Amino acid sequence: MNPRMPATTSILVPTGALGAGVDEAQVAAGIAAGAQAIACDAGSTDSGPAYLATGLCKYSRSAIKSDLRILMLAQAEAGIPLLIGSCGTSGCDMALDWTRDIALEIARENALKPRIALLYSEQDAALLARRAAEGRIAPLAPMTGVDPALFGACSHIVALMGPEPYMAAIEAGADIVLGGRTTDTAVLAALPLMRGAGAGAAWHAGKTAECGGLCTTHARADGVMIRVGADVFEVEPLAGDARCTPATVAAHMLYENSDPLLLHEPGGALDVSAARYEALDDRVVRVAGSRFVPAPYTMKLEGACAGGWQTLMLVGIQDRAVLADIDGFIARMHEALVERVRRMMGAEAGDFDISLRPYGWNAVDGRSVEATAARPREIGLLFVATASSQQIATQIAKTCNPSFFHFPVRQEMGMPSYAFPFSPAEIERGQVYEFKLNHVVQVSDPLELVRTVFIEPGEQVHG
Repeated sequence: MNPRMPATTSILVPTGALGAGVDEAQVAAGIAAGAQAIACDAGSTDSGPAYLATGLCKYSRSAIKSDLRILMLAQAEAGIPLLIGSCGTSGCDMALDWTRDIALEIARENALKPRIALLYSEQDAALLARRAAEGRIAPLAPMTGVDPALFGACSHIVALMGPEPYMAAIEAGADIVLGGRTTDTAVLAALPLMRGAGAGAAWHAGKTAECGGLCTTHARADGVMIRVGADVFEVEPLAGDARCTPATVAAHMLYENSDPLLLHEPGGALDVSAARYEALDDRVVRVAGSRFVPAPYTMKLEGACAGGWQTLMLVGIQDRAVLADIDGFIARMHEALVERVRRMMGAEAGDFDISLRPYGWNAVDGRSVEATAARPREIGLLFVATASSQQIATQIAKTCNPSFFHFPVRQEMGMPSYAFPFSPAEIERGQVYEFKLNHVVQVSDPLELVRTVFIEPGEQVHG
């Protein structure tokens, strides 16, 4: 028990994402310091729609297994719950089953017999279409409507769980809870809420620790410990050379959040406008005054699907005449490339797109650069052809090849040659993916759209 804060729940957060790395010594130190549960996140939409559309994990199987093995052994030795949210990056059923199989492999190899709860949150398109017809689904920006066709177009759809399914699984005797798509905050707030912690403190602690050491002075430090009480919480880094300060802790409300004082979650919103941050020493920060404002319970919907196919080409350009008029050069080249494809391929090209991205100029944000800006010494110009098939995308790139590699600043000039790093020049990137849903669905019960399956000790399940 924390002598500064009696009646607290201590949660060991070993990493910001399962697979990013877990320090075994830090986990042992956190358990020795009184951790009552281990909890962390394993996914997000940060890396785009491909992982939800395909059901594949962003990280390697070996990285996930390495981290999970450390955590499962620690759980077994300490006898405390282990909670992991958004398994396999996207948290769809396929990704959760993939993580389940790794957990069972670890259990067999190490003679572990945990009771495992699996929380599935992938949704049926037809069910959601009916919910939409009932007026129970609403769009989030930048979406503006609820087209029923969107649901059927998705390869996978997940609903982001709150803490309640984790609480129910722990109350039912789970040693390990592997969850589908979950809000990053909820998986950390679950046990404190179940044990009577204040909602404001629990949610704010969860938000602060969601990315592990990102709330410390050493952003790459692996983990932190949160201690959550009735109306306050404390956060302390697990790495010996890291520190928490009021600034590093308060700043994390800005992370992936449009409002630094308000965070929307299933069932309400975290309001930190009155929060007070106090450094207890050079490592530990205490936070008081956070509030959780209840609201009708909604779950965010994420859906993604496969789109077109892409082929890339790349050149490096140091030509001073090009660099003196980058925007004009790219505009003229783009017009010439599109015209060439239409003239030479005709209807065969179908519905296609050509994108030119000048790295070293404005490829990251796409915004116009001020006329007074200094010219770069060189740019890397990326060509991206998107079409209905890989074959057509590659044919478009091949059709554009002579113009892309030899396009002059002015037509009356001699033919230049730009530096190409690869031969063959065309790089087939494969299929591209897109998000189709950014909506919320109203539910009358937090468990309504969640399916829970238990694997009993010693039971063997193969995906």
